[in-house]
Amino acid sequence: MNEKRTVAVTVNGKKYSKEVPVRLTLADFLRHELGLTGTHLGCEHGVCGACTILLDGQSARSCLMLAVQVEGREILTVEGIAPSVDKLHPLQEAFRDNHGLQCGFCTPGMLTTLIEFLRDNPDPTEQEVRIAISGNLCRCTGYQGIVLAALDAAKRMRDARA
Repeated sequence: MNEKRTVAVTVNGKKYSKEVPVRLTLADFLRHELGLTGTHLGCEHGVCGACTILLDGQSARSCLMLAVQVEGREILTVEGIAPSVDKLHPLQEAFRDNHGLQCGFCTPGMLTTLIEFLRDNPDPTEQEVRIAISGNLCRCTGYQGIVLAALDAAKRMRDARA
């Protein structure tokens, strides 16, 4: 019952090929096989959003997927958001500047969710941001700092494109 398969996947622009148990979750693959511990595990039922990653540009709950399901696909985790090791993404800067995090447990899932949302909606309203993050639970911030950070990041990204 310890069946294994080789998974070839691109994560944060880097190609990996690993033999893994067929029942290994994508979240555990990222954390334990690749050492990318920014993807957090909270509820392990897809409810809290802490394990959210971008799979081929679309948000996905990595706790609900098996590693073997991502064969040949592209994944972006929180570790791959910043454009370089010495420069933050505008969304990360906005989270820092607007106190969009406290304990930080929900932050990776919030960031990946908002990367997709702001890509698709570059000029959101406060209500649209609140709806976008409604699937990500935060127990510390009361969400206001997160919403302000998302709106600030949207403005920063619009200004950079102008």
